[in-house]
Amino acid sequence: MAHNSSSISSPIDPRSGFCKSNSVYHSKRKPLPFPQNHSLDVTTFISSRAHHGKTAFIDAPTGRTLSFRDLWRAVDSVASSLSSDLGVRKGHVVLLLSPNSIYFPVVCLSVMSLGAIITTTNPLNTPREIAKQIADSKPSLAFTTPELAPKLAESSPSNLPVILIGDKATVAPAVRPKIVTTLDDLMLRPPKENRVRERVTLDDTATLLYSSGTTGESKGVVSSHRNLISMVMTVVSRFSLDDDGGEHRFVCTVPMFHIYGLAAFATGILAAGSTIIVLSKFEMGEMLSAIQRYRATYLPLVPPILVAMINGADQIRAKYDLSSLQSVLSGGAPLSKEVIDGFLEKYPNVRILQGYGLTESTGMGASTDTTEESKRYGTAGLLSPSMEAKIVDPESGEALPVNKTGELWLRGACVMKGYFSNPEATSSTLDSEGWLRTGDLCYIDDDGFIFVVDRLKELIKYKGYQVPPAELEALLLSHPEIADAAVIPFPDKEVGQFPMAYVVRSPGSNLSETAVMDFIAKLVAPYKRIRRVAFVGSIPKNPSGKILRKDLIKLATSKL
Repeated sequence: MAHNSSSISSPIDPRSGFCKSNSVYHSKRKPLPFPQNHSLDVTTFISSRAHHGKTAFIDAPTGRTLSFRDLWRAVDSVASSLSSDLGVRKGHVVLLLSPNSIYFPVVCLSVMSLGAIITTTNPLNTPREIAKQIADSKPSLAFTTPELAPKLAESSPSNLPVILIGDKATVAPAVRPKIVTTLDDLMLRPPKENRVRERVTLDDTATLLYSSGTTGESKGVVSSHRNLISMVMTVVSRFSLDDDGGEHRFVCTVPMFHIYGLAAFATGILAAGSTIIVLSKFEMGEMLSAIQRYRATYLPLVPPILVAMINGADQIRAKYDLSSLQSVLSGGAPLSKEVIDGFLEKYPNVRILQGYGLTESTGMGASTDTTEESKRYGTAGLLSPSMEAKIVDPESGEALPVNKTGELWLRGACVMKGYFSNPEATSSTLDSEGWLRTGDLCYIDDDGFIFVVDRLKELIKYKGYQVPPAELEALLLSHPEIADAAVIPFPDKEVGQFPMAYVVRSPGSNLSETAVMDFIAKLVAPYKRIRRVAFVGSIPKNPSGKILRKDLIKLATSKL
C-alpha cells in the first residue's frame, strides 16, 4: 500500500520499518508483485506454477505417490464431477472431515477451483462439535473417510450427501451416512468438456476455517482467493527450489484441517514445486522414519515436538539417520533461547526457522527466514512481505513507537474478510481501515523484529496489576524438574485473580507445590507470584501447540 503523502513528510526508518507520521511499521522484506488478473482462483494460480512430472505427494506409510501431473488431472476430474454430476456451484459450502492424506489437497483444490467454499473440521471433534459446525456453515455436501463416517452420520442431517475417501464396503450400513459416491470414482471420471464454468474472482470466498477458540467460542474465519494467493506467494518466496535445482522434501506432521497445515501442505508448498511426505497423524517414530526413508529436507512442527526431539536426542540419533534434514520450521508459539540453543547443540546441521500467523491472517504475519534472523532469541521474526503493522496501547488506543509493548494490529492482502455470519465479532476484530486486531501483546524492536509477550485476553489481573502467564510459564520451564507447565487466572474475592500453575513433573521427580511457588517467588515481583499449584499428567493443547487455558480454568474453578 502506498503512503506517498506520509513518506515525504516522514520517511520510513530503514532499520525498523517504522513511519513516525502515521505510526505504521512497514515490512522490510521485498514486496511481492500481486497478479493483475481479478478473475483468478487459488487452484488455477497454483497449478499454473507447478513443476510437472515431479512428485507432489508421498503417502509415508505405503510409499504411494502422486506426481504433479496426476494431482492436476485428479483435481480437474473431481471438480468436473462435483459441478456436472453433483450440482456444486460457486458459493456452496463443502465439508471435509478427514485426517491428513494425499487426497486432502485434491478435495480442497477441486472445491476451491469451482468457487465453492471448503470448510474443514478436526477428526478428533465430537459429533456434537461437528453438528455445531454443520448447523453454522450449512454444507451442501461432505467428504469423509470410512473410519469417520459413523461420526458424520451421528452429527449431520440424514439428507447430507457424503463422498467417501476410501472403500464403501468398510462402513457398516447401520452407521452409514448418505454415501453418494467415492473419491476414487470421481478421480477416474474424465473431465467433461461442456461443463459450466462460473467466473471466480479474487474477492470470492475460498475457505471457511473455524478458529480454535482458545479464548471462547470457535468462529468461522472467511478467507478469500486473494487471501490464499497472497499467502501462497509468501510461502513460495520463502521456499523456492534450492539454487542447485534440488527439490525440497517436506514432512507433513501438522494437521491439514488447521491453517498451518492447509497453508503449507494443501496449497503453499505445492506452488513451490516441492514434495510433501504425508503422515496421517503425528507419531514421533513414524515422523523420524519418514525423514530417514524419504530423505526429507524440511520438518515443519510445533514447539512441543521440538522439545521432545531435544529430550530424546541421544536415542533419536542412535536409531535414525537424519542427515538429509536441513531446517525445522516452528509455529504456534515462540521458542525460548534455551530451546533454540538446546536444539542446535543436539542437531548442529539443522537450522531453526520460526513463523507467526493466525487463522485470521491466513497463517501469515511474520517469520525468521535465515539462521541469523532466528538468532534473535524469542522473536516471531520480521513482517511478511507487503504486510503492515501497528502496536496499539490497549488502554488508550494510541499507536506506539519501537520497543513499546501493546496489541499487534496487522494489515495486508492475507487478512480475512471477516467472521462468518458474525458481524459483531468481525467489527470488534477488523476495523474500517482493514486493521486486524490480533489479540497478541507484542513489541517491535529497533531492527523491525516482532516479539510476542502474551495474549491480551489471557492477562491475569492481580489487584489491578497485569500478569502475563507466558512469562511465568517460561520461568517454570527453566526448572530442571518441570517437563511442562501452564499458568491460569484463579478467581479470588480479595485480589480479583491470582496466578495458578498446572505443572507436569519430569520423570522421577517428586517436586512439591511449595517448591514450585518458592522457585518463582525468587524470580518475580510479589504481585506475579504463583499462589496455587496443581500437578497433572499433561497440559491440554490445540493442534498448533497453544495451551487450552479455558479447559484448565474450567477444571480449576469446577471445584469452587
